[in-house]
Amino acid sequence: MDRLAQLQQFIGKEFDQSPSPFMKWLNPVVLSVEEGHLEFQYTVRPEWLNPIGNLHGGVTAAIVDDIIGATMFSLNENSFITTINNVIDYFSTAKESDNIVAETKIIKRGRQFVNAQCEIWNADKTRLIARGTSNLFKINNQV
Repeated sequence: MDRLAQLQQFIGKEFDQSPSPFMKWLNPVVLSVEEGHLEFQYTVRPEWLNPIGNLHGGVTAAIVDDIIGATMFSLNENSFITTINNVIDYFSTAKESDNIVAETKIIKRGRQFVNAQCEIWNADKTRLIARGTSNLFKINNQV
């Protein structure tokens, strides 16, 4: 079974079979999966908050990095694709128990480099919380 089909098995469920221990800790629910496009939902937990009770920027950045990594998995490349950089813009906040949705898309897919974007929204997608972009590099090691 290809990697895209593996991800699609989890639509509507918690992604508890991720090869990433960190993603298992984040505990997303898979909302949709297409090649190069994922939507995961997360519930903001107390340990994700900053001292004033908002979603910590570092956790936001980690979600961006992790779901973009899963998006690379959906491409079914024979190469491992690693992050070169992340740029995150923060627009709004989320509170404990809020559901947030992270949605990815590929901006450019080249022979060696991929540029991808992730937007994090409140549950009904009326408020953008953050937008991140990443440049990624294809390593010729087989996965």
